[in-house]
Amino acid sequence: MQAVIVAGGAGTRLRPLTYSRPKPMVPLFDKPFLQYQIELLRRHGIHDIIINVHYLAKGIMDYFGDGKQLGVNIRYSEEQTAMGTAGAVKKAEGLLSNEPLLVMNADILTDIDLSAMLTYHQEKQATVTVGLIKVADPTSFGMIVLNDDGRVQNWLEKPTWDEVVAYTVNAGFYIMDPTVLRYVPVGEAYSFERGLFPLMLQLKEKFFGLELRGYWLDIGSPQRYIQAHKDILSERVQVEMSAQRRDGNIWVADGADIDPSAELRGPLYIGSQVKIRKRARVMEYAVLGDGVVVDDRSYVENSIIGARTTLGEEVRVLQSLIGSDCQIQDQAYINSGAVIADHSVVARGSRIGSTEP
Repeated sequence: MQAVIVAGGAGTRLRPLTYSRPKPMVPLFDKPFLQYQIELLRRHGIHDIIINVHYLAKGIMDYFGDGKQLGVNIRYSEEQTAMGTAGAVKKAEGLLSNEPLLVMNADILTDIDLSAMLTYHQEKQATVTVGLIKVADPTSFGMIVLNDDGRVQNWLEKPTWDEVVAYTVNAGFYIMDPTVLRYVPVGEAYSFERGLFPLMLQLKEKFFGLELRGYWLDIGSPQRYIQAHKDILSERVQVEMSAQRRDGNIWVADGADIDPSAELRGPLYIGSQVKIRKRARVMEYAVLGDGVVVDDRSYVENSIIGARTTLGEEVRVLQSLIGSDCQIQDQAYINSGAVIADHSVVARGSRIGSTEP
């Protein structure tokens, strides 16, 4: 089976983290988010991968190259203008073989069983099988209703609560016979969700759905991005981590330098070459990217600190997200869901977020 990862979006909901990088390259612990998806594909024996790129495409292509360092073969289909989900796959049609094609969105953290999904697709002799996930609020997704045989009976994008009749939604994973792309117009922006799949219902194609088991999260907002880190630290999702786990669910990468007087309370993550200095406190659900410095008596809890960022003395960071290469000067206080862009400088004594000490 081949795979196409649709990774061309601008990641507007994740700004300011995506001003200088494409959304799939936003770091999750020690590697870009997109790498977790590539590793998932590899675990299920899928090595032939095509990545659709558009926004800041060079950042993806330069980092992953041909994929050999990850044990896969990666090729790229670059859009000059955004083509929509189905239009993006149509553009890559010349790279496709005749085997079943897995299409996946590039903003989903998951450990679902792709092999089981392929088996189901083959057993049903389906033209398209869409992966489904059950959610508490389907109004932000594509609500999908199946009949007793598993065929898609109804598809409604972003229903109102008055229209909700099911809690199974589009999980952003599709297995399809590549011949179905004949329905997608050439050179036009066209989506699976609002174009191809409603058309397949009208044409009574063999269009099936399968509710997937396992963890699933769309990381497209800062809140969900932070949640992804928490869920990995809490072992709600199975991923590959290069750091070493110590007692207390504390993950520490190579080269970290932690002063004996510092206090650590897991679950937390400390990246490569991190420096934690005298009497600093790094507490639950803190994530320190590679090369971060936490200076004397600083405090970090329930926050993500991007790579190479320096926290000065007596800095407090709670429930916030700080980008890479930032300078947070002495006695700054950052709280209440603050999101700070890469390369920012926060002046000494500044208060961002809550005014409570």
